[in-house]
Amino acid sequence: MYLHLGEKTIVALDDVVGIFDLETATISKNTREYLKMAEKNSDVINVTLEMPKSFIVCSDKTRASGRRVYISQISALTLLKRAGYIDRIKTGWRKKQWTNKSGI
Repeated sequence: MYLHLGEKTIVALDDVVGIFDLETATISKNTREYLKMAEKNSDVINVTLEMPKSFIVCSDKTRASGRRVYISQISALTLLKRAGYIDRIKTGWRKKQWTNKSGI
């Protein structure tokens, strides 16, 4: 399965490590430093010309860092819904009825 991040960009769901709200996640100094380091290492891809709302961390074995970070104009909640994670959580994720190889 794939996840559309906006502006003709899709990623495999198995590669998604995390989906984060840009506004709330960047309150943390550690998150800001992580994003600065990823940008410095050319691991960031901005897939929007609009105001960014989320960032998505994906594994990428072709990169030396092993990761790729996408900046998207689509909200984290919308991306989670698209990926089906919201429905899975509501229907028993906490009861361990659902598992995913990527650990999300």
